[in-house]
Amino acid sequence: MTYSVAVIGLGSMGMGAALSCIHAGLDTYGIDINQISLEKLKFAGAKETAVNANNFAQKLDAVVILVVNATQANMVLFGENGIARQLKKGTPIMVSSTMAAADTQSISQKLSELGLIMLDAPVSGGAAKAAQGEMTVMASGPQEAFDKLKPVLDATASKVYNIGEAIGLGATVKIIHQLLAGVHIAAGAEAMALAAKAGIPLEMIYDVVTHAAGNSWMFENRMKHVVDGDYTPLSMVDIFVKDLGLVNDTAKSLHFPLHLASTAYSMFTEASNAGYGKEDDSAVIKIFSGIDLPKKGA
Repeated sequence: MTYSVAVIGLGSMGMGAALSCIHAGLDTYGIDINQISLEKLKFAGAKETAVNANNFAQKLDAVVILVVNATQANMVLFGENGIARQLKKGTPIMVSSTMAAADTQSISQKLSELGLIMLDAPVSGGAAKAAQGEMTVMASGPQEAFDKLKPVLDATASKVYNIGEAIGLGATVKIIHQLLAGVHIAAGAEAMALAAKAGIPLEMIYDVVTHAAGNSWMFENRMKHVVDGDYTPLSMVDIFVKDLGLVNDTAKSLHFPLHLASTAYSMFTEASNAGYGKEDDSAVIKIFSGIDLPKKGA
């Protein structure tokens, strides 16, 4: 029996999720405005790729939304050529973009009015884990959504957390996770900048930290980009301006102080303001003056 899924948003995470669905034997459709991404997925075995779902929405058993933010999610769902009104009643939609809990609740309400089911399901793991079908999913929503999306979850994730039925819980857990991710990158950049100022070779400090107690997943992954002088964006500085903004907005709504997250947000915002917003998020290290950083290929 076939199972058809459309992945909307073929960035680094969306492309990986779509490829994982193909590898799992699901009939996979891809939607994006980037023609290169569409061609790549089609070549990899997608049933069809397009800028919208007009030609295949009625065939779908599930939809995965992996665009950047709530604005884009609303656009692909409810805007011109939005997919929501074209789907069969009861189709589950896995909304995996990082956004505020209030935004997920608003989207869920609109989907419910159209007879559709939503899983509030942010993801983590980076492009590599997405491509291997080993993302971590932090999900909340009705059990029916989990059940109907099981083939997609099995294909794309190594760990699925069922946080509860209330839409917004998944979004909040992801925001808390992004607090740590952003602070770890910022702290890693600060440590590497200090090493550069002290004249310690960055490949040396990288090797020491990744074999000692100060290591983190983000340090090991992102500070390798600094050592290599390669800021090709896998996750951009501007993504963390957005995500740490959501972290601080959540804290503000709860009247809760976040000393480190506030500082990390300022660091990423400074990097974006300096023109590094579209570079890899490890480029936050470029806000430190008076240091020499490795150059790619040097």
